[in-house]
Amino acid sequence: MPAFFGGLLMTAGILIAVLSGLCSGVFLSQVVFPTLKGSSTGDVSQGVLLVLVFGGVPFLVGLGLFFIGRRMFRRRDQQPAGPPGDGPTRPT
Repeated sequence: MPAFFGGLLMTAGILIAVLSGLCSGVFLSQVVFPTLKGSSTGDVSQGVLLVLVFGGVPFLVGLGLFFIGRRMFRRRDQQPAGPPGDGPTRPT
């Protein structure tokens, strides 16, 4: 059951990170490209800061959900294996 919830968290984290990253990229391009063309539309640093605050926080939350879900998903799958040849012995 924890692996199922881990998979759900990974999926939700990927979706949040990708969608907020794409949205941030679009808005960042709208802030940066007009100033590269020479038109002075305002202070670029304020625009970049706004994009990082409003787009970066959900991106980091999405990454956090992904890594928490990955830890939950792998916890069940990774059992420490003993050295080879140290299997259970049969009493004779």
